[in-house]
Amino acid sequence: MRLKAPSREEILSGPALPIMARIGGPAVLSSLLFTLYNLADAFWIGRLPRDQSAAVMAGIQVSWPIVWFLISLVAGFGGAAVTALVAQYLGAGREREARLAMNQLFSLSILSGIALGVAGYLASPWLLGLLVQGPEVAEAAGLYMEVIFLGLPTMLIPGLFHFALAACGDTLTPLLVNGAGTLLNMALDPLLVLGWGPVPRMGILGAAYATVAAQGLASLAFVGLFALGRGPLRLDPRGLIPRWQWVKKAVRIGLPAAIGQSSTAFGFVVMTGVIGRLPNPEVALAGYGIGDRIIGILFIVTDGLSIGLSTMVGQALGAGRMARAKEVVRKGVWTLLVVLVIEAGVLWLLRRGLVALFIPGRPDVIAVGASFVQAFALSMPFLGAFFAAMAVFRGAGHNLPTMILGILRLWVLRIPLAYLFGFTLAWGADGVWWGMALSNVVSGGCAIGLLLSRSWQRSVVEPCREKG
Repeated sequence: MRLKAPSREEILSGPALPIMARIGGPAVLSSLLFTLYNLADAFWIGRLPRDQSAAVMAGIQVSWPIVWFLISLVAGFGGAAVTALVAQYLGAGREREARLAMNQLFSLSILSGIALGVAGYLASPWLLGLLVQGPEVAEAAGLYMEVIFLGLPTMLIPGLFHFALAACGDTLTPLLVNGAGTLLNMALDPLLVLGWGPVPRMGILGAAYATVAAQGLASLAFVGLFALGRGPLRLDPRGLIPRWQWVKKAVRIGLPAAIGQSSTAFGFVVMTGVIGRLPNPEVALAGYGIGDRIIGILFIVTDGLSIGLSTMVGQALGAGRMARAKEVVRKGVWTLLVVLVIEAGVLWLLRRGLVALFIPGRPDVIAVGASFVQAFALSMPFLGAFFAAMAVFRGAGHNLPTMILGILRLWVLRIPLAYLFGFTLAWGADGVWWGMALSNVVSGGCAIGLLLSRSWQRSVVEPCREKG
C-alpha cells in the first residue's frame, strides 16, 4: 500500500477504494497504536497488586466518560468543522479559505480547552459523587481526572491537526506525530504505573502523567510543523485572531456535532453510573473497561477507512462532483460493513482468552468482560453502519441528522434498554450488555435509512470566494 498522500485530482477521480485505502492506511496504523495504548494501560494496571488492580481499572473506566464528555464539546465542534471546511474548500481549489478555517478553529479550540479543563477540574468531585459509591474507585478516578483536566488542551490540539491534515488527504503526518506520542505513552506506562528503580509506583496517577506528557509533546510537534507549513495549511498569526463571520460558520457546521458527541459522551457517563449500581460494581466496571478496550480492536481498520470516506466525500462535494460522491459512499459503506462482520466473528471466538490476558487471576472479572464482548460483538456490524453514516455526513458538513441519531442511540435506546434488562427484569450485568447491543442494532438500521435519504448530498461552502 502506498502511504504517500494522494493529490486532489486523485481524490476526485482516482479508483475509489484504493484512494480511500491510501488515505485511511496511515489512519489505520494510528488507530492501531491508539488501541494498543489503551490496552497497554489496562495491561499494566492489571499487574498492580491484586487488592488494587480492579479498583484502579474501574477508576479509569469511571473517569474516561467524564473526560470524554468535555473533550467532545470541543473536539466534536472543531473536528467536524475543520473536516468539512478544509476538505470542501480544497476540493473547490480555494486554499486560502481552507487555511483560514484551520487557523480560526485552532484558536477556538485552545480557548475552549482551557476553559473546560478548569471547569472539569472543579466539577469532578461532584460528578464522582453522583456516579460512584465505592470509596476506592472514587479516589482512584479523582486522582486520574485532576491530572487529565489540567492537561486538557494537550488532548485537543493533536486531534484538530489530525482532522485538518486528513481533510487534505494527508494521514501519514498525523500517524508519525501521534504514533511517536503513543509509543512514548506506552513506554512511560510501566515505568510510572508500577515504578522501577528510583521511580516510585504511582498507579493510576502514573497513567495520567504518561498520557499528558505524551500528548503535550505531540501538541508541540504539530504546532511546530504547522508553523513551518504543511501542504496548503500553515499557522498564520493574523489568521489566529477570531473573526465573527468564521466563528458563525464554524458554529453552524460544528455545533450539532459538538452537541451530538457530547450528549453521546454524557450518555456514557450515565451508563457508567448504571453499571456502577450493579451488584459488585467493582467487578462489573473492571470487566466492562477491559471488554470495551478489546472491542476497540474491531474499529482499527474501519476508523481509518471512515477518515478516508469523510475526506473523499467532502472534496467531491466541494468540487461539485456528485457522481463521484455517490460512488465513494456506496463502495465505502459496503467495505466497512464487510470488514466489521469478519472482525466481529474473530473477536467473538477469542473473547475469553483476550480478557484473561489483561487481568490474570481474576476469574470474576474475566467472566464479566467476556460476556460483554460476546453481546457487543454480535451487534458491531450495525454499529459500523452507524459510524459510516457519521463519516459521510461529517465530510458533507451536515451534522444535525447525525446529532439526532446519536441522541437516539444513547438516550432513547441504550440507557433505557440497559436499565430495563439489567434492573427491571433483573438480568444483572448480562441484561445491561444485551440492552447496549440492541441499541446498536436499532440505531444501525436507522443510520442506513439516513444514508438512503440523500440528505448529505449538498455542499456547505459558498459558491464564490469570500472577501477578507
